[in-house]
Amino acid sequence: MKSDSSPCVESASSYQTRIMARKDKTPHVSETPATQMLRAHGVAFTEHAYDYVEHGGTGEAARQPGLDEHAVVKTLVMQDQDAQPLIVLMHGDCSVSTKNLARAMGAKHVEPCKPEVAQRHSGYLVGGTSPFGVRKAMRVYIEESILALPRIAINGGRCGYLVQLDPQVCVQLLGARPVHCALSDAPY
Repeated sequence: MKSDSSPCVESASSYQTRIMARKDKTPHVSETPATQMLRAHGVAFTEHAYDYVEHGGTGEAARQPGLDEHAVVKTLVMQDQDAQPLIVLMHGDCSVSTKNLARAMGAKHVEPCKPEVAQRHSGYLVGGTSPFGVRKAMRVYIEESILALPRIAINGGRCGYLVQLDPQVCVQLLGARPVHCALSDAPY
């Protein structure tokens, strides 16, 4: 369960109560800029709501709906040496080699944005960041091996909410550029 200090306001218990009050018992998640963008472009996707756990990461996001963490893709907002923001899409069970990413994109340096800066660029709360429907246009890079997966689950623009879709949508809608920058057991 999340604490009161979490930027994701609704508690898991109030979420469950709200869902159980519905006659059809199917979770309802209101539209987000991400889902609006996907629907506007006719993208087929399925929704997976889960109880957001602060600092639970992709492990928790995968566990609750029964997904493979490798196919749960995290959206990371980073910046280059000129403080130009960019998005990196990475397997949930991998981390980003900022050195390899910088080399692949021809930059001198790449680092994660501070949470408040990432939120300002994306328009999403940290923990609910989607690459779709962002506030500010940013370059998007995707770990190339993600594109070989049949389907991925990625944040739908709200804490505790994933959308599952074809990974090629990231290239088609976002212009995501494939790179090799995955690491295991690193901090981000």
